[in-house]
Amino acid sequence: MANQDKMPEITGDMKNMVNRAEVLTEALPYIRKMRGQTIVIKYGGNAMVNDGLKQTVMDDITLLKLVGINPVIVHGGGPDINSMLEQVGKESTFVNGLRYTDSETMGYAQMVLIGKTNKEIVSVLCGKGAKAIGISGIDGNLIEAEKMTEDAEGNPVDIGYVGKIKKINTKVISMLANDEYIPVIAPIGVGADGESYNINADTVAAEVAVALQASKLIMLTDVGGVLEKLADGTDKIIPVLDESDVQDCIDRGIISGGMIPKIGGCLDTVRRGVSRAHIIDGRIPHSIILEIFTKNGIGTMIIKEKKENYEYRK
Repeated sequence: MANQDKMPEITGDMKNMVNRAEVLTEALPYIRKMRGQTIVIKYGGNAMVNDGLKQTVMDDITLLKLVGINPVIVHGGGPDINSMLEQVGKESTFVNGLRYTDSETMGYAQMVLIGKTNKEIVSVLCGKGAKAIGISGIDGNLIEAEKMTEDAEGNPVDIGYVGKIKKINTKVISMLANDEYIPVIAPIGVGADGESYNINADTVAAEVAVALQASKLIMLTDVGGVLEKLADGTDKIIPVLDESDVQDCIDRGIISGGMIPKIGGCLDTVRRGVSRAHIIDGRIPHSIILEIFTKNGIGTMIIKEKKENYEYRK
């Protein structure tokens, strides 16, 4: 009589199926921990323009909602705006990385971000079985803004209808996110006299995360994270940075150029109450799931302060 207590040998397709099941069970403690919490996701870069990546990002966000986490999306749309301006023969001009936005450009930006980009994201999410609702900072005075008159160094600047955030009114976002909906926010703010302002999407995502006191801010980018050059010439992603680490990396030139304001913005959010901010590579399929539901995560996580014997990755 065969020994029924003996484990069968698992090979081939069955082994692949078991491996997939183990991946799902690895996610269980993180689903349990994150259930009911709010995560703000800044959606941009290649993940917005590559159709395959777009589908995997929307799959990830739909899954988050279905397991009880409350994702809030803030999206960019620079490529779509560029395309529209090219079609009408209007040249794009940038000052310190921000688009010069005259009245005509503001009209096109508003039309593209709210009328095209936002609704395309909503449509894909709804096609996945999620219930997404597209809104902008104009709706319900969600993003109160004023004209930006100074650059990051405090120097006077005039780049047209580019806005500085005064206040995020969270009621509409919270009502949607805490119900069965996924808010998808276009980064257009509104002034005291009803003027529309174009606002950097990274800035909007950070301010929304702080206003909601989200547990995480996730920035989808086109880089793997903060990269440190090793002696053999290869790059290594630095998995965790706190406030002192960030300054050290800037001093050593590890964080430079356009990464300085991005990392600085993430650090500012954790100083103001967001538990963790993450810079992850949106070019990797299912990068959001890999960050949230696996032990090691991906990319670089920014926290306020490291503590002894603390599980930094989660």
